[in-house]
Amino acid sequence: MKTVAQVFEDCRACGTLPFSVEMFPPKGQLTLDAAREVVGGMAQARPDFVSVTCSAGGSGNAGQTVPIAQLVQDEAAIPSVAHFTCVNATHETARAAIEELREAGVRTVLALRGDLIDGQEPVDFRYACDLIPLLKEAGLCVGAAAYPEGHIDCLDPRRNIEHLKAKYEAGADFFVTQLFFTNDDFYRFREAAQAAGVEAPITCGIMPFLGKSQIQRMVFLCGSSLPAPIIKLLAKYEDDPVSLRQAGIEYACRQLVDLGRHGVDGLHVYAMNQPDIAQAAAAAIAAAGLRPALANADDVVASSGAAGVTAAALHATN
Repeated sequence: MKTVAQVFEDCRACGTLPFSVEMFPPKGQLTLDAAREVVGGMAQARPDFVSVTCSAGGSGNAGQTVPIAQLVQDEAAIPSVAHFTCVNATHETARAAIEELREAGVRTVLALRGDLIDGQEPVDFRYACDLIPLLKEAGLCVGAAAYPEGHIDCLDPRRNIEHLKAKYEAGADFFVTQLFFTNDDFYRFREAAQAAGVEAPITCGIMPFLGKSQIQRMVFLCGSSLPAPIIKLLAKYEDDPVSLRQAGIEYACRQLVDLGRHGVDGLHVYAMNQPDIAQAAAAAIAAAGLRPALANADDVVASSGAAGVTAAALHATN
């Protein structure tokens, strides 16, 4: 199975825009059965790779990350990325986790600090850049996080780029950004990263807003800023959750299309285990001519609700 670095190389060689999605271990006891259903729906969007997080909102299913990443590869024949966090990791536990990845055939990881609980201190790895060399020495392809608006714990743009460069120099093969709602924030970030000498591909992570409580959590946890168009949509559909969800997906699709037209390295969708989001995004990107049309495009559009992403929306910019 390809590594994600190979995916980027192959896409670059054939002039295709890399498209990927993220999922998390479903809550509950039947995690793998539920994940199998999610993966089947995601596969209809034909992503170039699927990333698997450590858990869903503290569900305690972090131990299912590698089995689900293996499922993605073995049953959907799609390269997978397993999230690999510093939190509580020691050299011993990290090596054991690397061996689990080897046995599962998962060759790509996303190195992250992880979310610290109040009062918690890292053990052997304080930041992702401390963990990356160990992962590279093990022969893994390693991705890392990028923050167009700055990490919530580091809002200084200059230091933000310094941290990005440190991860690149530690060996990061590619980057996936935190979510953002204003594409110009990413374009400024990309320019600064290039000026700093960061040459690894940076794929843009986009998450649609689906409801008021969800967007409040995102802003609080990630420090993402809300542009006026989103605030207006929240007000317009305050009492219509179905229309608000559709508006959020359409907004995300417009972001993806605009990013693709501006020559970004890749597009990554935080699909929140909802295959219709991945399918709508894939359909919009293909309709804009940024990727080959899906073989089952009509069925995907109908099942995902992507028909709501009108031609006018596809031509709009953010």
